[in-house]
Amino acid sequence: MTRTLAAATVALMLAAGTAHAQPVVYTWTGYGTNVPGSGKCPTYKMVIDVTVDGDAVKGKFQQEGRPERTFETTLGRNGSIKTAAMVGGGGMMDVIGQIKEGDSRIKLDGYCVFEGKLTKK
Repeated sequence: MTRTLAAATVALMLAAGTAHAQPVVYTWTGYGTNVPGSGKCPTYKMVIDVTVDGDAVKGKFQQEGRPERTFETTLGRNGSIKTAAMVGGGGMMDVIGQIKEGDSRIKLDGYCVFEGKLTKK
């Protein structure tokens, strides 16, 4: 009886531990590439941070010298991310990516394209 109770306690502790996994934070820093009509994107430095907590995804990005912007979404099939984020002047950036072990990527597509491989912080 005591052995059964101890095993049940350990099983509950393990289940509780997996249910409350820590959020994982990913980051990317780099420069943009031009889209039609723009010519300065390779001089724009961007920092993107993405926090994944279960299926919830929260991101923030900041171009050097500009205000920080945010986005929120949920993980889709196969860890996909797809949403949009407001930027200055009423513009929008498409946020596209994936969160997969060993192959997490992000792309912001709007006035410039910022994309690359996400690394865990």
